[in-house]
Amino acid sequence: MEWTALRERLKSLDAGERRAALEELAQAWRKGKIPCSSPKPVVNMHCHTFFSYNGYGYSPSSLAWLAREEGWHALGTVDFDVLDGLEETLQACDLVQVRAASGVETRVFLPEFPDWEFNSPGEPGILYYVGMGFTSPQAPPSAARILQDMRQRAAQRNREMVARINAYLEPVTIDYDRDVLPLTPSGNATERHILIAYDIAARARFPKREELVSFWAQKLGMPTEKVDSFLREEPFPHNEIRAKLMKRGGVGYMQPGPESFPPLSEVQEAIIASGAIPTYAWLDGLSEGERHLSELLELLISQGMVGLTLIPDRNWNIPDPETRKKKVAELHKVLAMAREMGLPVLVGTEMNKPGQRILDDFDAEPLRPYREDFIRGANFIYGHTFLQRALGLGYWSDWAKAHLDERRERNAFYTTVGELAQPGRESIQALQEAFASPPEPEALLSFLQEASK
Repeated sequence: MEWTALRERLKSLDAGERRAALEELAQAWRKGKIPCSSPKPVVNMHCHTFFSYNGYGYSPSSLAWLAREEGWHALGTVDFDVLDGLEETLQACDLVQVRAASGVETRVFLPEFPDWEFNSPGEPGILYYVGMGFTSPQAPPSAARILQDMRQRAAQRNREMVARINAYLEPVTIDYDRDVLPLTPSGNATERHILIAYDIAARARFPKREELVSFWAQKLGMPTEKVDSFLREEPFPHNEIRAKLMKRGGVGYMQPGPESFPPLSEVQEAIIASGAIPTYAWLDGLSEGERHLSELLELLISQGMVGLTLIPDRNWNIPDPETRKKKVAELHKVLAMAREMGLPVLVGTEMNKPGQRILDDFDAEPLRPYREDFIRGANFIYGHTFLQRALGLGYWSDWAKAHLDERRERNAFYTTVGELAQPGRESIQALQEAFASPPEPEALLSFLQEASK
């Protein structure tokens, strides 16, 4: 019971409380008081934290401890439009000795193909894009400006959405600053935070359940029986309400255009200038843009894209057999293309809505042939993160460009580093003490090989 209470404290909005709880858990683990699983060949390199939204309320510290307890090979955290969880991810994983990387997900506009849909359904020219392997929230001035713009744009879109929904849901209204932002640890709200705020406001306005159900049924255009079936006893970010109010066709939705999001080239430059790795977030291969995936990837690679981000579960774990067959075929295609083009693949489950898997099932028949690809992808991004933190010798460093000029060679090197480098602050310090000046790649790998024994 004591450990359960500490795990819950890892979800606190207070950073000091989270850190204290994690230190206590880590100390108990080191003393053998808490059994943790042996290392397993499993990773989750795309976990959203509560710095944007996590369906289980997990902070970066929660995820680090979960990875430690369950024996994950590596953890990657991602948040929409901000790097607020970056430092906590790396510090927490150092403490519990878990391989870690962290990044940001956002939407961008691709002017080269303005009429194609890609991975943002119904939004031509708009792409979800992920930068991974950041090591500091302090970006160079040019990159900092773009990252700040991403945060401000997201907040402005939210405020405009709330204004439209307020007008429709009257007499149930919310104030963004008063009702939404306190639900977040650092003021970066998402649609799901807004949904919770509206659920709270509706319950306050209609305390009797039958009145509450009737309100939502009338506003959503749904039978009361259906609303009653999904409306929980506690406030919750209901997908049904989100679909009716916030997605395409809903009163809160505004069709994005070229001015809604920054150009991909700007965001990609900011990711690279910050020393991180740009990746394309592949959806399912069925949109017009993804049916021309080779053409898209060649363009993105020419601009600096290095790898792919995938959410495998939504491409095979599907009840309808025909849909499953079609999406599994596309999954095989993209993974074969990644191998052919030498692109590291980062996979995860998102966790940005309740009910999503904690881990992918790498033993599932569609994923089993690619387990090693997924582990290599995690090693790649961890290897970059490790060397950038330790010696400033990450993927985009002048050192890497001088010694590892060819893209595939560079990818292979950082993958090997990630396989050999042991997690934890002690490993970083040992490397710093061993090399007062940048070593040759072979010497660095030899040191890591010896240290890993």
